[in-house]
Amino acid sequence: MAVLELTEENFESTITSQDFILLDFWAPWCAPCRAFAPIFEAASEKYPDITFAKVNTEVEQGLAASFQIRSIPTLMIFREKVIIFSQPGSLPAAALDDLIAQAKALDMAQVHKEIAEQQAAAS
Repeated sequence: MAVLELTEENFESTITSQDFILLDFWAPWCAPCRAFAPIFEAASEKYPDITFAKVNTEVEQGLAASFQIRSIPTLMIFREKVIIFSQPGSLPAAALDDLIAQAKALDMAQVHKEIAEQQAAAS
């Protein structure tokens, strides 16, 4: 599957229309980002059931700021419109496979229940 380029124009519609998204915040000048790119691309081919997307932080500074991206590459995982993972740094292929397996195994009904409980407690 091709890796999507997300912009401020298509970001929200992509996040709300896809159940499982791996998102890579990167920049063209970033050597670790360029080194991680082939690993990310290979994973997008290996996992066609997941949407893989990238945000160029040089072009999309507003998106980078809204997610408080301080270091790149930063990998983020959204499941059912919830950020379940966010961490800066490049990953080797095996670690990315492990992360994807953990994200797939996550009980999203439980995650949504915990979010609802936290929101109820806060109000």
